[in-house]
Parts: sequence; structure tokens; C-alpha cells
Amino acid sequence: MEFDAVLLAPRRAESMAKGYWHDRTINDDLDACLASCPDKVALTAVRIETDQVRRFTYREMADLADRIAVGLSRLGVGRNDVVAMQLPNWWQFSLLYLACTRIGAVLNPLMPIFRERELAFMLRHGEAKLMIVPKTYRNFDHEAMVRGLMPNLPALKRVIVVDGGGADDFDALLTTPEWEKQPDAKAILTSNRPGPDDITQLIYTSGTTGEPKGVMHSANTLMANIIPYAQRLGLGADDIILMASPMAHQTGFMYGLMMPIMLKASAILQDVWEPNKAAGLIRGEKVSFTMASTPFLTDLTRAVAESGNPVPTLKTFLCAGAPIPGPLVEQAQAGLGAKIVSAWGMTENGAVTLIKLDDDDKLASTTDGCALPGVEVKVVDTEGKTLPPGEIGKLLVRACSNFGGYLKRPQWNGTDADGWFDTGDLAYLNAQGYIRISGRSKDVIIRGGENIPVVEVEALLYKHPAVAQVAIVAYPDERLGERACAVIVPKPGEIVDFDGMVDFLKSHKLANQYIPEKLILREAMPATPSGKIQKFRLRDMLQAGEL
Repeated sequence: MEFDAVLLAPRRAESMAKGYWHDRTINDDLDACLASCPDKVALTAVRIETDQVRRFTYREMADLADRIAVGLSRLGVGRNDVVAMQLPNWWQFSLLYLACTRIGAVLNPLMPIFRERELAFMLRHGEAKLMIVPKTYRNFDHEAMVRGLMPNLPALKRVIVVDGGGADDFDALLTTPEWEKQPDAKAILTSNRPGPDDITQLIYTSGTTGEPKGVMHSANTLMANIIPYAQRLGLGADDIILMASPMAHQTGFMYGLMMPIMLKASAILQDVWEPNKAAGLIRGEKVSFTMASTPFLTDLTRAVAESGNPVPTLKTFLCAGAPIPGPLVEQAQAGLGAKIVSAWGMTENGAVTLIKLDDDDKLASTTDGCALPGVEVKVVDTEGKTLPPGEIGKLLVRACSNFGGYLKRPQWNGTDADGWFDTGDLAYLNAQGYIRISGRSKDVIIRGGENIPVVEVEALLYKHPAVAQVAIVAYPDERLGERACAVIVPKPGEIVDFDGMVDFLKSHKLANQYIPEKLILREAMPATPSGKIQKFRLRDMLQAGEL
């Protein structure tokens, strides 16, 4: 595969000179762990539905990564070949990435919820040479699905199946034969190790709008984000990190797979979200840090409160993906005893902004944090002019962790000659440099020439005692152009009606023209794997009369 990561070379000299790029790969960090703490537990993987637990020390993890790496090379995988993987948070996920980096292959993590339509595009576009899937996961036959796609995927040479049995079984091919002991193993493991500017990850955007785009990252771009992220959160070798957010999303990949190794810390993987099990893992494994989207925080807070069993070791819960309602921050801090940190980021950059540990707690619900070191943010109008604090406009980011570009789509890279990346988000900055995301640029509702402050209306409705989730979306109107519709998921056993919603918003002194003119109730929201509500799907359903 030829990778057209055109955004890397132009900023290498400056990124190195300023100390933002560290010219290391995950191989260097794993080797360092092997040298200094080989017998420390590095990874604990928990499969919720079967109660299976698998633990690895750093020595065991490094040895098995070598074994799998040589096994992959025996299957024809080499430098710059794409290995696609549709696995949940299982130990095989972490080990496969480490194995790929040993031989210069590029990992393409794919969400387990993807089906034929998404996979056909991604596997073809990324020219995946090998695909690794579970035999079944959540009662779905992934092997049968991918084998059905193979005739139309000429680059895909083989499918390997975890728990599959037979000739293509993962263990039979990659973990049982002692590949690392064969005479040529050392040469295989050392001759093709990637450099820090080589592409190490191909990951597709989660698709809140349009065609998925293949984001290319190097070790330098990923680590340039992870290092200051961990420093701002005060994380180190003594931390135990729970990752229940999907590893095939940047959240899980960067902060659940890579970060613990870089810190010489310990990671706990949870494959199926079950809040009571998560609370039990936090207590049993003495977890100190976790990161996930708002629904995870809601669920965990409720589970701990209902059980009456505290989680005293949990110091920090970083919540991203959607604004955190103020009442939830208060409930979570009281119930979990942890600092709630708001953050914002993208697949293309990793975390961009987050609040600081010593910030006022109110900032978690009123802002999305301030920029990490090596990151600049600005808000501009439609003509590119920088806006003053408090004014909403397009959010641009210039970051040392900015991606290498979109695979085969350089025309979409959205980065100007000065390195500013157009995020596609609307936001405003406050006087202290903290941002607040106001919505996607395509989520703007213009009612009779008046911009409706979507995020502000949503934040008010989150204060409604009966509202669990809310999304404000546009629907067409012949006279006004657009009107606003509130799509709401009520809390269990609660009732929300239109008149009550209107009265509630009026009681908070919201301008009449900002009040949604339609209410639709749903049992669940369409969402990305990371928990972001897919407003484009709600808009499509509204226009098609499906809501």
C-alpha cells in the first residue's frame, strides 16, 4: 500500500525543534517496559459475557507480540501492508497492534458494529490484505459476513477467525506455533520495524456525516497527543486504566492500548458495556482512571449509587463526545468521588482540549476545556477572520498531533498552508481560552434568518428532570426555511410532552424563537460507536417522515 500522508513532512522540522515529536514508536516503549518492569501486569482483558479473564505481564505481552508478528509474516504480511481487524476490546486487539508494529504493517481497526455496507467500502478503500474477526460477537456471525464480501475484495487474501477453529483459527495460525523461536525470526522482527514517521494506524472516521474517510497516523502524531494528555491528567506508572470505550475508536486505541504502555502502567479492557460489571472492575482492580462518553458516565454513576458500594480508587473520569449536563457532573462527583474532566477531540487529532485537574468543577459542564501543549485553536467567521471571545464561528485547530491526511483523498485534508485544520465544528472561545463546541457546521439551524443556539437549547433540556438524551435538529419549512425539532429520549418511567417542554424552556427565559416547534420521543438515539448522536440520521428520518 502506498500511503499519501502529505501533511507530515512539511511540519517535521518545527515539531522536532519544539519537542512535540519524540521520534519514538510503541516498539521503543514496549522494549523499555520489558527492560524495567518485565513482570508487572500490563494488560487484563475481561470478556463480560463469558467471565473470562486473561492477564499478561509486560514480558508475556512482548513475547506473544513477537510470536504473532512472525506468524503474520508467514501469511505474507509485510511492511506497509494493511491488516484490518474487527474485534471488540479483547486481548487479541492489543497484541495484534503490537505485532503489526514489529514488522511495519499498518493496523486498520474497525468497529464491531459495522456490517456489509461499511466494511465493503473500508476494506476496499484501505486495500486490506488480511482481516481478523471474531467467529461470533453479540450473537452475530462476523466470519460469514466477511467471507461473503471477499469475492469483491481482490486485495483481501485471508480471513483469520478468533475462536473459529479450523484452518483459519487465530490461535492455530498465530499464537500456538512458537514462531519466535525459528531461525529467521530475529531478522523478521528487526528488519522492518517502522520509523516514527511511517504510517502505523489507518482508522476511519465514525461517520457523523457522509463517506467515511481513512485517517492516517504515525507514531509521532499519536504520541505527540498522548504524552501531554497524560501529563495534564497527572497519569503515570502507578495508574490502572479501565477502557470500556471501543478500542477500534481513537479513544480506546490511543488511551486504552498505547498510553498504558507508554506510561508503564496497567490496562483493564472491558469488551461489553455493563455498568455494574464496570463498577466491580474498578473496585476489584483498583482502577484510578477511565475515559468514555456521557452515557457511560451516566450509567456508572447510577450503578454505583444503586449498589451503595463506593469506588474509592477512581480519581478521574474523562468524559468526551458530547456536552456533560451540569447536574450529571454534580451527581458523578458526589457518587463516584472522582474529578470529572470534560474534553473534546477528533479522530484526526486525538484529544485537542480538556480542562485541568485544578480547574473549577463548573468548567466541566460549561466548557470543553483548553488546548493541550502543542495545540492552538481559533474561531473564525465565514471569511476566515478571527472572532473575539464569545462569538460563535468555525473552529480551526493547529496541532502537533494533526493526522497525516486522508488516504487517497488529499483534496479533503482540510488543512491550509499554515497548518490550520478545519474541524467542521462550530464553537466559541471564552476570555480564558476555553472552548465550547456549539455544534457541527452542518447542524446549524437558521430559522427565518436567525441562528438557533442548538447547544444552549440542548443544555437547558438536559436539566429537565425527565430527559435522558436530547438532540435539536432542523426540519424544512416553506416560510422560515428551517424550524427546530427536539428529539428526546426520556428517563425510564418518565414522561415528556410538548407543552411541558415549552413551559420548561420558558421558565428558563429562553427566547421564544429558539424554542423547538416539534417534539419527537424515542427509546434510543442513532449514535456512533463512541456515543456521539448522529444528527444527520435524525434529519434524514425527519425528512423521510420516519420520525
